[in-house]
Amino acid sequence: MDQQRPSRRLETLALVAAGGFLGSIARYGVALLVPGLAGTFVVNATGSAALGYVLYTATTTERIPRRVRLLAATGFLSSYTTYSTFALETLGVHPVVGLANVIGSYACGFGAALFGRRIALGGRRWR
Repeated sequence: MDQQRPSRRLETLALVAAGGFLGSIARYGVALLVPGLAGTFVVNATGSAALGYVLYTATTTERIPRRVRLLAATGFLSSYTTYSTFALETLGVHPVVGLANVIGSYACGFGAALFGRRIALGGRRWR
């Protein structure tokens, strides 16, 4: 268990909660603009790219402070992306479409995370 001071635990909780609120509102907005499988694909792909950028930058540089990481990655992006909707929507379509959705979503998610990492590096190659 994390041995944070009570004030720091409260700050952490508030940052994650605020980010989660904003991420869920953004997710809902995308669902209104792009309903169904396509909207879920969009949020998971863009969320993977953003998460790749934020976490890689946060772990390799000092450019993203702890508070921003908590708000953006743990809060916002965790609520913005959605595995449960992905799974439910995939089960509701023809098996061939579902299989294509799973393969495409995972391939694009990993690719997007790598893209976010590449952006964090400023376009430079990594080792």
